[in-house]
Amino acid sequence: MPCYVTHMEGAIDGTRLPSGQIHTLHQDRPIWVRYDLQAVAQALSKDMLRDREPTMWRYRELLPVAHESDIVSLGEGMSPMLHCPRLGEVFGLRDVWMKDESQLPTGSFKSRGMAAAISMAKVFGIERIALPSAGNAGGAAAAYGARAGLETYVFMPEDTPAINQYECVLAGAKTFVANGLINDCGRIVGSGKERMGWFDLSTLKEPYRIEGKKTMGLELAEQFDWQLPDVILYPTGGGTGLIGMWKAFQELAEMGWLTSDRRPRMVSVQSEGCAPIARAFEQGQRFAEPFDHADTVARGIRVPVAVGDFMILDAVRESGGCAIAVEEARIREWIELSISQEGISVCPETAACVGAMEKLVQQGWIKPDERVVIFNTGGVQKYVEAIASTLPKIDLQQPIDWEMIASI
Repeated sequence: MPCYVTHMEGAIDGTRLPSGQIHTLHQDRPIWVRYDLQAVAQALSKDMLRDREPTMWRYRELLPVAHESDIVSLGEGMSPMLHCPRLGEVFGLRDVWMKDESQLPTGSFKSRGMAAAISMAKVFGIERIALPSAGNAGGAAAAYGARAGLETYVFMPEDTPAINQYECVLAGAKTFVANGLINDCGRIVGSGKERMGWFDLSTLKEPYRIEGKKTMGLELAEQFDWQLPDVILYPTGGGTGLIGMWKAFQELAEMGWLTSDRRPRMVSVQSEGCAPIARAFEQGQRFAEPFDHADTVARGIRVPVAVGDFMILDAVRESGGCAIAVEEARIREWIELSISQEGISVCPETAACVGAMEKLVQQGWIKPDERVVIFNTGGVQKYVEAIASTLPKIDLQQPIDWEMIASI
């Protein structure tokens, strides 16, 4: 299959860089992958898409892998777009949707980025990879690394959800926990590159996880018949997904595939326990200062410093969106509300988005008739520590207390 990548580009200054070779960062900042979009538009049509398998690789002309044999896949299918009328009604909204990434192979949206990144690692002959992870990225890297036969090292904060730790171990990754945060684990990976000879697969420290994540935006556009929604609420840690989606919308617009010039207002959602992007947005800054004493039950957005901070803030501002922090103490409440209303396995990070929706509706920023999409980035089953409950007990040695049962 032909590859339409033309070059790479430094995100901080637009410097053109050659494709076809291993890249990490440019001036300590991320790198874009650029395509010949006019050639893609000539080679690919919307009708052609309808006949393809419903996986992220249906958009192969907009992905960097040149040969099908290099694709490392676990069958990452299109995630469903689920209408949420009861959840919307709670907040006075008529058109709320949730894109459920928990149904991807490793139970989260991280499958997309790792499928692309590990595929390109295979292309370049990389045999050993390492990354820091606060949860789902580690599990996805371990799974896709195993699929590709790579040696994988994962470094996690010691309070990372146990399920994430176990899935890394089960997939054969050499997994370590450290008494710090994800940025501390990132320093371990960085300091070990020369000694250990591994490739750093950290968020935005290689250019291809963005390309995998942008397929969320491509799918969303296709699922809504190329008419984008008014608002997208996205939980933001490293921000690869939000950045990738905004890139996808720009590429589709340049190809002439969108039915309107209107783009979604992108909302970057964080918890008050770790809100560097929200704080930078409020202060009018393009770069975010590190967030001290970061702590939130939504481990996936506990990222006190992001190498792509300016890319997140640029996308939010270009879209007319905002960055918002929600009350940490209410995340459990929003988890229960969402699941009880719609039955979707909503993770804590997504629950924060529900809280942001509530807050923005109250402020009048989201209007009742606007189409709103929330991204559910993973399944709540992976967050046992966040959802543990004490259940009422029935003593089978005693008569059943039906009044107690009826009162629950």
